[in-house]
Amino acid sequence: MDKIITKSQIRMAAEQAYNYATTVTGGANANYIPFLANINPDLFGMSVMLPDGTAVNLGDTQYRFGIESVSKVPTAILAMKQSGTQAVLDKIGADATGLPFNSIFAILLENDHPSTPLVNAGAISACSMIEPNGDSDGKWEAIIDNITGLCGSAPELIDELYKSESATNFNNRAITWLLKNYGRIYDDPDMSLDLYTRQCSLGITTEQLAVMAATIAAGGVNPISGKSVFESEISPKITTLIATVGFYQNSGDWLYTSGIPAKSGVGGGVLGVLPGVLGIAAFAPPLDNAGNSVKAQAAIKKFMEILGLGVLNGDRVIIKE
Repeated sequence: MDKIITKSQIRMAAEQAYNYATTVTGGANANYIPFLANINPDLFGMSVMLPDGTAVNLGDTQYRFGIESVSKVPTAILAMKQSGTQAVLDKIGADATGLPFNSIFAILLENDHPSTPLVNAGAISACSMIEPNGDSDGKWEAIIDNITGLCGSAPELIDELYKSESATNFNNRAITWLLKNYGRIYDDPDMSLDLYTRQCSLGITTEQLAVMAATIAAGGVNPISGKSVFESEISPKITTLIATVGFYQNSGDWLYTSGIPAKSGVGGGVLGVLPGVLGIAAFAPPLDNAGNSVKAQAAIKKFMEILGLGVLNGDRVIIKE
């Protein structure tokens, strides 16, 4: 069934959802990374981006925050671009663990593969797959160029966050060497972990995340630059990964209640993809117990609810002026 929505409806829904979420309280900044613990908890931004470049930006959408686990999405895309979607499935996998994002137990349970590139183990493995092999600088350049293409503008490394993460990533060090033990690191382990830590320390804005989400929703075509960033066949693959594990052990609850595949990060950002329709992003530092932004979740859920949208609704959504 066709569902016709106007751009003014989208703007009004975004404004209503943003205003609603400003009243939502609860949660706390991530405290196991010292830098994140000190971010102003009152920051809040929300952005919606349509495939034609129409944007709605509300609140602190120009503030650069730590991208953290949302960085797993572009790096998974890059691995698919370089090696193919089947290679990522074979070398990493696509199954949700049902366990926390940094679970070591998940690796022990499924030692034949790291499960998915959207949990820590699989993301470190994905960084090890990035070409050129053995070249840290070359890999880093490829990671940055890819994110820049997806966002239409470049991210910026937050050096203080990178140092803070590097000094406290003991769990990820254990994950990396356990993956090495099982033959699921495809380049130097220390280099792969450092690349993962660095990419998580990139500063990104809510507006940039919305552009990235819209690029995925539009089959790889960036709505700002008009350039094709990746082959269209990658879009359903990465959106499937986002839908199944984007909110870690709460992914099923999230998709059930929101209707949109979304990926969260402990920096407070959430990226949502409604295929063929729009990209959405929100940011607020206080997190729930699973590491997902309380306000960002509330804003995106309310936006979807107001418009009656959902990835599994069966509607063909048509956006008009």
